[in-house]
Amino acid sequence: QVQLVESGGGSVQPGGSLRLSCTASGIPSDYFPLYQFGWFRQAPGKEREGVSCIRGDESIVYSDSVKGRFTISRDNAKNTVYLQMTSLKLEDTAVYYCYAPGWPFDYWGQGTRVTVSS
Repeated sequence: QVQLVESGGGSVQPGGSLRLSCTASGIPSDYFPLYQFGWFRQAPGKEREGVSCIRGDESIVYSDSVKGRFTISRDNAKNTVYLQMTSLKLEDTAVYYCYAPGWPFDYWGQGTRVTVSS
């Protein structure tokens, strides 16, 4: 079974930076480079929203709210996907989840909390 584990969350002041990591296990090595991953986040009282996605060919998309501030990347040799967050804003406060499509169910990490406050 595929497992996703996030790390790197914490507390930071507005304008600060954090790098989140998502390490995957259970994906065959010959398939991992083709896998796509995404980052989602959920703030208290709000619905979960997409943040960024990276495909096996390293094509990338970002939500409008983070474009220009966040950078998603991957290291296939380490089975890891990263989300580099800069210029953090108060509204970035949320639990961030790593996601991968799967069958019959999608895969989700447990989440890592990011708190941006003065």
